[in-house]
Amino acid sequence: MAGISGPIVELAEWFHTAPGEYVRAWEQAQFDAVVANAFGYHALQAGLPGLDMLRANRIPFKIFVGPQPPDPDQAGQWQACAVAQAEELPFASQSVDLVVLPHTLECAGQPHLVLREVERVLVPEGRVVISGFNPWSLWGARNRMSGMTPWLPLPASAQVSLARLKDWFKLLSFEVDRGRFGCYAPACRSDKWLARWNFMEKAGDRWWPVCGAVYVVSAVKRLRGLRIIGPAWKTRRRSVRQGTSVAVNRDAGLAGRDARAGIRRNTSG
Repeated sequence: MAGISGPIVELAEWFHTAPGEYVRAWEQAQFDAVVANAFGYHALQAGLPGLDMLRANRIPFKIFVGPQPPDPDQAGQWQACAVAQAEELPFASQSVDLVVLPHTLECAGQPHLVLREVERVLVPEGRVVISGFNPWSLWGARNRMSGMTPWLPLPASAQVSLARLKDWFKLLSFEVDRGRFGCYAPACRSDKWLARWNFMEKAGDRWWPVCGAVYVVSAVKRLRGLRIIGPAWKTRRRSVRQGTSVAVNRDAGLAGRDARAGIRRNTSG
């Protein structure tokens, strides 16, 4: 990535710091759990080639898409790599079964267009898994403090809250099926202090779950069926058509004929 700069490069470098490794370990566990049972033919990861968020998935053909090609040692974990922006994915509509976006929306200039592209390329009932920083966490508050060195490599304006993401899901007919917040430790720069705050993981998940530093959410693309509504035609009772044979009792028919004949004879007499 030499000579290339941008939010995604800064974020990739940040993941090699102590807090970055802390977030990376938690997110990797969440992605592994979600994608393990996703099936299909094509899986796609957009952004951050250093994070293999599809490693637990068994889909045979895995693709990486990013603004620059991955390093040679990273490219070996993918069956194909494409250089493209996430807002313009070079794939046919309804051709991908699984898409993972590790902090991709935060690194894009138009995150809502990224999600619209994901909806286009996903097959019906396809799945998208997204991770992002939570602006309403201790880390998000620390990142918004003026006069202090930014805590996260991404500006506060680039963070996409989970509530905002859910609104986009509704507009694009996605259905959220699972999600979780994590990383409740305060903003610490060393492994030593992050380890001391490790007890916050269980306490935060129980007492203030929406205040985790990061979130991972999974959604499924639903294809709403069409129902044709036509005129309510009146149904008529079918009558017996002429020429239709009707079964009768032969003996009853003969008795009736003899009775009619007797009436005629009595009348004539």
